[in-house]
Amino acid sequence: MARVLIHGAEILGHSSADLRIAKGRIAAIGQLTPHPGERIIDARGGALLPGLHDHHIHLAGLAARQSSLVCGPPKIADEGALAASLRAAPGEGWLRGILYHESVMGLPDAAALDRLITHRPMRIQHRSGRMWLFNSAGLARALANAAAPPGLERANGAYTGRLFDEDAWLAGALAGQMPDFAAASAELARHGITGLTDMSVRNDAPAAAHFAAQIAAGKLTQRVMLAGTLALAETAQNGWRIGPAKLHLHEAALPDLDATIAFIAAAHRQDRAIASHCTTEVELVFTLAALAAAGPMRGDRIEHAGIASDALVAQIAQSGLSVVSQPHFIAERGEEYAAAIPAGTHAHLYRLAAFRGAGITLAAGSDAPFGSADPWAGMAAAITRRTHAGRVIGGAEALSPEAALALYLADPADLARQRRIAVGAEADLCLLAKPWAKARTRLSSGDVGSADVAATIVAGALVHDAIDQPPA
Repeated sequence: MARVLIHGAEILGHSSADLRIAKGRIAAIGQLTPHPGERIIDARGGALLPGLHDHHIHLAGLAARQSSLVCGPPKIADEGALAASLRAAPGEGWLRGILYHESVMGLPDAAALDRLITHRPMRIQHRSGRMWLFNSAGLARALANAAAPPGLERANGAYTGRLFDEDAWLAGALAGQMPDFAAASAELARHGITGLTDMSVRNDAPAAAHFAAQIAAGKLTQRVMLAGTLALAETAQNGWRIGPAKLHLHEAALPDLDATIAFIAAAHRQDRAIASHCTTEVELVFTLAALAAAGPMRGDRIEHAGIASDALVAQIAQSGLSVVSQPHFIAERGEEYAAAIPAGTHAHLYRLAAFRGAGITLAAGSDAPFGSADPWAGMAAAITRRTHAGRVIGGAEALSPEAALALYLADPADLARQRRIAVGAEADLCLLAKPWAKARTRLSSGDVGSADVAATIVAGALVHDAIDQPPA
């Protein structure tokens, strides 16, 4: 593995210095003399940070998003805009839409979608990830290969085209295969991301095998932690680490409480924390009740904590739970949230400062493809709390730029521990083209900072290089 010397960096936690990488680790920090044959990167005073970690992502969905159309706000605000986008889409096969929200045209059935487009089979995913909407051609194509599942809605004896919580069936009906991760991994590297925790509830042995193959082929360059099913504990960890057992709740169809308590206990017997999907207050109350009965363990996590009253914040703290938030949802979805819930609860949306103030361990993830994969957009939203329309929601929950950055520097194996740049540490690094003082100013003004990422290094290997200088 080649040696690299990063010269003249503003190293987080150190003064301006050089940093040497050898055998995938940080070998030295200080005023260093180049070695023969060593690649030299002139940082020019840019900030050198630990590589960022996305603590909640769905990588297969992000990879599939590149061939999908965005069908919801702010890009698509109404039925006319949706129709124009669908009709302008190139190609002749399946149309795959994502990020739909009912503010566009309600929850349309197949007949309503046929008014938009009939000459191509189409399926559109709701931004919750739990519903697909088919036009008639798409529904016929899916049912040609598989019998209708329970989650395919019927009305007056006919299928409406609305499919709920049946992704496994859909994958079989469409002979779906997990996508190639190369382009998605490269996108994450451009953002300075060196690690990810995949939170897909269906992650099992076949999914883990696909991740392992992509890692071995060099198509997935980030370090990987996989959350998912209990069966993951029986799967050989080839290039990835095992993460929490995922509990995916849906307020309209909560699971049996005793079965949930048993699931938590089974995960804990595997020495695995649980990660519970809680976008609503009801889901959070249910999770806290189940954890109180099962007994929480260190590392148990609340994913999203989309709405949390002061009383629930106190309960989370008392239970010793961590929270993994998506601060950019305030920017991307804040207007829709504000329209959907009482004004008195707006301050409880995607809280940040309240969790920190209560002593709760807090980290962040993108939930991509259901949100932007750009962590810098997440940091900017955590600092400004502004929606895409410019409204500030929950201004008291805003974080400083340093606290916002820290959300992405948590150790995925122990969210309470911040990763740091130190001799002997793994060489997972993000080099900015600007000093931190300038980068933090951009974030505070609402400007995203991915364009400022000059280089991303994973295990000593340069996986993103925007440095305009020759090797020396």
